[in-house]
Amino acid sequence: MSKNKFIAYENVFDESTLRGLFNLSGQGYFDNIEGPISTGKESNVFTVQYKNEKRVVKIYRTSANFKKMYEYMKPDPRFSGMKGTKLSIIYTWAKKEYRNLLRAREKNVHVPMPYTVHKNILVMEYFDAPLLLYKAPKNPQDFYERLISELQKLFCAGLVHADISEYNILNDKEKPVLIDFSHALDLKYPHVQRLLQRDVHNLVVYFKKLGLKLDEEKEFMRIWTVKN
Repeated sequence: MSKNKFIAYENVFDESTLRGLFNLSGQGYFDNIEGPISTGKESNVFTVQYKNEKRVVKIYRTSANFKKMYEYMKPDPRFSGMKGTKLSIIYTWAKKEYRNLLRAREKNVHVPMPYTVHKNILVMEYFDAPLLLYKAPKNPQDFYERLISELQKLFCAGLVHADISEYNILNDKEKPVLIDFSHALDLKYPHVQRLLQRDVHNLVVYFKKLGLKLDEEKEFMRIWTVKN
């Protein structure tokens, strides 16, 4: 990657992040940064060029609210020994998304393939697909059933997304792709049932607007009672 490309982002990322990007590029995970997909308080997401294809680089801001991240992760049994320093929490948050994606992939959940994580940088598969927010399915019933199937597989992987909505589901040629897994939780997490109910509520609200007749409790039980 050219030095000029990094200079273009020097006001967005700190020196450590720029160094991390340069190292990952040197290790062959991508060639060049193309441009931003989204920017937010917690992270920035970019497309990058890798040989003849695109990938995604998600960069968690080191200025993000690490205290909120810490409070969210602290009850998770997977992170019981986590240290409470600012950077270590942000790095663990990125690693958490990486591990969640790998775990989901093991049960064939339709999520991006994560390639590597380095400190606050996550490199993963790119889908040339719009958010469900911007492209409603042509057949809402079929799409919804596919989506429930994905959430059932995720539950069998021992995870609940805990932040699902039309803002983090891609419409990939009328098939759902789940993204944004930093909030996903192990089933041993306290109040995980309530968080799954919230996920289901968000989906029921969205798909009712598209004309589906759904009972929130029944839809919740379709996931909660699924057998591994």
